[in-house]
Amino acid sequence: MGTADIVIDPVRIAAIRRELTANGKKKKAPRFRSLAQHESTICDCLKCPLGSTRTNFVYGVGNPGANLLFIGEAPGREEDLQGYPFVGRAGQLLDKILAAIQFSREDVYIANILKCRPPGNRDPQPDEMQMCMPYLLEQVRIIRPKIICALGRISAQALMQTTTPLGKLRRKWHNYHGIPFFVTYHPAALLRFPAYKRDVWEDMQMLRAKYDELARE
Repeated sequence: MGTADIVIDPVRIAAIRRELTANGKKKKAPRFRSLAQHESTICDCLKCPLGSTRTNFVYGVGNPGANLLFIGEAPGREEDLQGYPFVGRAGQLLDKILAAIQFSREDVYIANILKCRPPGNRDPQPDEMQMCMPYLLEQVRIIRPKIICALGRISAQALMQTTTPLGKLRRKWHNYHGIPFFVTYHPAALLRFPAYKRDVWEDMQMLRAKYDELARE
């Protein structure tokens, strides 16, 4: 799939995104009171064909009141089997990355744009992400993180509505409707290209520094 195909039409989800805008305005109350309530409501979703091919609906995992939210693209084989995000080899590497900056899964929240595994672990399609994005945005509203970190090109481009290459999105802070937004490589990329590990280590140092700065404030 080409890079330009990733961008989702912003018009369809504009109303949902407006609720995330800070700008000193009072935020609307979440439609759901908790992640558990939200998950129980949407877990039988069949809005797109992926619903009929999944083994498990993969909602998210971690601290429901986390200040740091990691967002990947979609579940893989192990995630589909177990029903939790990032539990395969990439997930094990993510755990090590978190530990390196003194975090665990209990400290953060981890989710994906898609809640169902694409066949053969192919890239998510734009229409699939468009249908699933409101679920993720509801998670963001409920959690109200202080920082969001996109894991990988697809997640970053879809959330930021851009075709800018991942390399140009890294190493800088973005604003996602009032929330500091950061981009780094997906752990699966590190398994294929170990040379990226140094880059991710540098990214995580920036992320931890920002987290600590916000905590002091």
